[in-house]
Amino acid sequence: MTPFVAEILGTFLLMLLGNGVVANVVLNGTKGNNSGWIVITTGWALAVYVAVLVAGPHSGAHINPAVTVSLAVAGLFEWALVPTYIAGQMIGAMLGGLVVYIMHKKHYETTEDAGGIAATFCTAPAIRNTPLNFLSELIGTFVLLIAVFYIAGPELTMPNGDEVAFGLGSLGALPVALVVWAIGLCLGGPTGYAINPARDLGPRIVHSLIPFKNKATDWRYSWIPVLGPIAGGTIAALLFLQLS
Repeated sequence: MTPFVAEILGTFLLMLLGNGVVANVVLNGTKGNNSGWIVITTGWALAVYVAVLVAGPHSGAHINPAVTVSLAVAGLFEWALVPTYIAGQMIGAMLGGLVVYIMHKKHYETTEDAGGIAATFCTAPAIRNTPLNFLSELIGTFVLLIAVFYIAGPELTMPNGDEVAFGLGSLGALPVALVVWAIGLCLGGPTGYAINPARDLGPRIVHSLIPFKNKATDWRYSWIPVLGPIAGGTIAALLFLQLS
């Protein structure tokens, strides 16, 4: 499996399971309807576990453009590989969002809440405040990346023998899942903790293309879960460089 394919598959699994748990909790008529925030945060943590388990040996399991960019900023990943990784992440995220929709199609048809439907694809603020919403995404991603930098070291060897920088995979799947679980439980309330540009933007594009009766894609907000995580990860990378 090439790193590009691994990033597609890993991010697909992340979105299939992560947005799948949101659909299970939010959409009408599911077995898990109204089961709450603990179920959602646990589901997302386990989604990360599965994604890292599969993609880690082949790409380092970045599965997140903020991770890819931050590692490059820290000098631990080649800038030349960044576009390929991000392209794979976006493709995987869009495919994951699409499959969640197909699987839950009948439940979408019985759900009238436009915001709830959108939540199964992308994030939205609990209280709309642009500076604080941006800060929430920045802080959440800072925590994710600072954990990555201080738990792992470069250890991924490519098929051609070149060593490339680590990603989430080199931490081991379980520690990464626990970090994401902690972020969701402790910091996820204000914005739904995208902490991953592809996780939000890819499915948001899919949502915009599906002819829902009640549409709430909210493109006005869409830049926050993209630029907030990039900023948070970059700050973590710069701090790591200063302290290392």
